[in-house]
Amino acid sequence: MLAASASMLLGSAPAAAKDVVKIAFIGPLTGGVSAIGLGGRNSAELAVRLRNADPKAKYTYQLVTQDDECRPNVGVQVATKVAADRNIVAGVTHFCSAVAMGTVGVYSRFGMPAVVWGAVLPDITYANNFKEVHRVNGTMINQSEVAAKFVTGQGYKKWAVIHDTTDYGKGHNKYFSEYLKKDGGTIVGTFGVTAEQQDFTTELTKIRELKPDVIYFGGLTPLGVRIRTQMDKLGIKAQFQGTSGVMSDAYIQGVGPELAEGSLAFLEGAPLEKLPGGKLFSEQYQQQKFGEPPEAYGPFAFAATNLIIDAVEKVGPDRKKVRDVLNATKDADTVIGKVTFDDHRQNIVPLVTKYVVDGGKWVIWEDSAYASGKKKLAGL
Repeated sequence: MLAASASMLLGSAPAAAKDVVKIAFIGPLTGGVSAIGLGGRNSAELAVRLRNADPKAKYTYQLVTQDDECRPNVGVQVATKVAADRNIVAGVTHFCSAVAMGTVGVYSRFGMPAVVWGAVLPDITYANNFKEVHRVNGTMINQSEVAAKFVTGQGYKKWAVIHDTTDYGKGHNKYFSEYLKKDGGTIVGTFGVTAEQQDFTTELTKIRELKPDVIYFGGLTPLGVRIRTQMDKLGIKAQFQGTSGVMSDAYIQGVGPELAEGSLAFLEGAPLEKLPGGKLFSEQYQQQKFGEPPEAYGPFAFAATNLIIDAVEKVGPDRKKVRDVLNATKDADTVIGKVTFDDHRQNIVPLVTKYVVDGGKWVIWEDSAYASGKKKLAGL
């Protein structure tokens, strides 16, 4: 079920005497990637509000929100708190891969179903066989394959790789480097940096001497902002290529529209505006007057919440039964398209979308001035 009808009056009182079912949302609500976390939280809240406005709903739903700060130790603490609360039937969990990796064992141990809405490290679903852990978004394997093929196809030959030294950054480095070499690209240098690092003069000075065509960055928005800004100060004119980790309005705001122009990023799934439920989601989100945009991963959080609610509607607020329904998900209609979980409860995402900053906003590559030839990427 995508959502309640757009014509339904949100905020109308639910039918009396419905039992309350609690669903957790966990994401980075403070810190450098809080924009993504707040968009995810709002989107999960939208799913709850829409279902509570549906007179056919068997239960009244309540979202219990926790901030993982994009920090593994904090994530484990809040995951344990949520999973230990038997009044919470399931969770919509995590954008940051390092946090998601640290918490999967918690959800398994407490038997609480969790649906990851943003973290892309493959090991979250594939390193173990935790039947409680699901994921609606794709993985960095999908991203890396498309990214390498696309950017080599633009005619670039030489890359310098900068990645953060978390599992997230190391994973992006591993998979992108493998696909890039397969597609004929050459890596002239690889540089690991800490997620908290502020000054990149040493790394970028070496990169300037190596004269790459492209700087590939595997990390999240705050680090990407610092690196892109310092590239400019050192006079580095290479093309900037990021991952879904920089797919945020905060990246454009952080570096400024002029420096952000032409930056590339890749995101699993079809673009929201091209999906059957995308227009309806956007309209409903705007009607709720949330203080923040949904950002790139909001629709995934919305889909994850609805999958959990659908399972509860089917079998009641029983963790084991909800888990079993989620495990059997096949061709479920959601705002992000059809969702089917494989044998490790990973959504089979058939598409990765290419994005470029064009005129101060992220634009689908095919719809951009770059694709039409009116603008050129750096060095082409």
